[in-house]
Amino acid sequence: MMFTQIWQSAWALPVWVRIWVLILAAVNMATLIFLDQPMGVLIAALALSGMVISMIIMIAHRGVSKLASGGHVITWIPLVLLLILAFPDGTATYQTFLGVLLVVNSISLVFDINDLRLWFRDRARAQRNLT
Repeated sequence: MMFTQIWQSAWALPVWVRIWVLILAAVNMATLIFLDQPMGVLIAALALSGMVISMIIMIAHRGVSKLASGGHVITWIPLVLLLILAFPDGTATYQTFLGVLLVVNSISLVFDINDLRLWFRDRARAQRNLT
């Protein structure tokens, strides 16, 4: 029942968002391919933990909500900063992949930070309406 609600919630999103989520998931899961590269384990941990936290939020809320973006914000800001400030060495393929990861997660964070801002704004409005 709960997973049906989450599935229905995800399918209610606009098509472009669903496509973006697939790209985002694929790129972040691909970090597992590079665990043997410099900082590979840390990068995979940050990339995947953002997804896991967001999934936990979706399970708790029985669907996709703007709060789910919080998982990305918590772990992908440090990931993006790491990639900007301490871009690791490694194979040419790894470095190209890290460039893609940086771009994809940076774009996602623009949407995620705004979604989280909207979630907090809506929550504050609802709280004011209760008083």
